[in-house]
Amino acid sequence: MSVARTTRTRKDPASPKSGKGTAAKRRKSGPRVGPPGTGRRTDQLEAMLRIRRFEERCVELYSAAKIRGFVHLYIGEEAVAVGVNQVLTPEDAVVSTYREHGHALARGITAEAVMAEMYGRTTGCSGGRGGSMHLFDASRRFYGGNAIVAGGLPLAAGLALADRMRGQANVTCCFFGDGAFAEGEFHETANLAALWKLPLLLVCENNLYAMGTALERHEAQTDLAMRAASYGMVSWAVDGMDVEAVEQATRRAVEGIRAGTGPHFLELRTYRFRAHSMYDPDRYREKGEIEQWKSRDPVSLLMDRMRDSGELDDEEVARIEQRITDEIDHAVETAEQAPEEPVEHLLHHVTSGPAEVVS
Repeated sequence: MSVARTTRTRKDPASPKSGKGTAAKRRKSGPRVGPPGTGRRTDQLEAMLRIRRFEERCVELYSAAKIRGFVHLYIGEEAVAVGVNQVLTPEDAVVSTYREHGHALARGITAEAVMAEMYGRTTGCSGGRGGSMHLFDASRRFYGGNAIVAGGLPLAAGLALADRMRGQANVTCCFFGDGAFAEGEFHETANLAALWKLPLLLVCENNLYAMGTALERHEAQTDLAMRAASYGMVSWAVDGMDVEAVEQATRRAVEGIRAGTGPHFLELRTYRFRAHSMYDPDRYREKGEIEQWKSRDPVSLLMDRMRDSGELDDEEVARIEQRITDEIDHAVETAEQAPEEPVEHLLHHVTSGPAEVVS
């Protein structure tokens, strides 16, 4: 069989088409899902705007030295987090990367808890110990925030295996970037997940760059969905800038997983509008490329679609924006007033207590 090449380049915004070969054939299977209703679109818009405005505020706070350490912004990729999380249930598990603010907010962790964690305060979702890269909330089955590239994949496989062994009909969703394809953890996890038919949803946020390295410079075969299909799992590529396309693809995948067909793989073709991190001068991308992708801003795409259908007007946009502004203002205010962890608590959760001898 001839090797199929990817259907887009770094300079071409995401296409809903997903290439040729095995991956394309597998995408034809599965139930068809109709477009979400009006209320669903409103929820999607508000969720994406919440992430966008939260991240923009983080830029301001970082520039004012109120947030320290590494910060990786999610601006431009909001459709992925929102579209995927709208399909998952509270019983499902989510494992994320270090670019996880959007995942956490879309999962339902409050802006107040996330912002407090950004400030390193005890009221943060990780008690102030995780910061930007290690958001965590077991009550929502949100298991990180993992700073190591591909580090969350084996954890996700373990969570999926545990659910299956307990006979629970849950799905574990693991987010990771295109850079994870260069790591052994991805291939080991994909192999075992397919071999054991684990209830695992592998979501690759392909934003075309592994830190500052372009996809075609670190992967010989850039059609990631086709590569994943080689492990025998259902795989397809999706326009990751279209929240409705993401939700529909995720719904198909989750329904297949719950039906017992094993893991599914989604390559969500997206783009980050900001640099890799706040420390990154972003000299490896052309400005024209960034502007071309901004023309497919996921927030604007949905907003224009809703305006065209008569679902949205300026007054409703203003109401949504005001709610989100008030929410984030409150999150910043409470974070700045929250206590820092006392020095005497620094060894809490680090060392274990004395071992007891069991006779």
